[in-house]
Amino acid sequence: MTADARERLRALRAQAEARVQATAATLDELTHDRESSNDDDEHDPEGVTLSSEWSRLTGLAEAAASELHQVDDALTRVEAGTYGVCANCGRPIPAGRLEARPFAEYCVSCAEKLGR
Repeated sequence: MTADARERLRALRAQAEARVQATAATLDELTHDRESSNDDDEHDPEGVTLSSEWSRLTGLAEAAASELHQVDDALTRVEAGTYGVCANCGRPIPAGRLEARPFAEYCVSCAEKLGR
């Protein structure tokens, strides 16, 4: 399981890192667009405002960065030999939970108790 988990986590990491880079590039473009524009886009009846697009992209960037961090933590647990073991109670995390959420650090029962 460890080798499979490691490979799956590495693939998830590559996807999350690509999203982090893509959203950062798009945010950089948007920043450039905002600096070069002195129009009042808040009252533009055409399309999405720069401000709302900024908020949407910032949310996507934060979600991708959070997932990247969670995957890195899971890879650290793989290397430490603690992947698949609940960080709260020490019992094994069910395979189904790890399938659905490969970076889970708590079993279902502990996750419910901790609100995670």
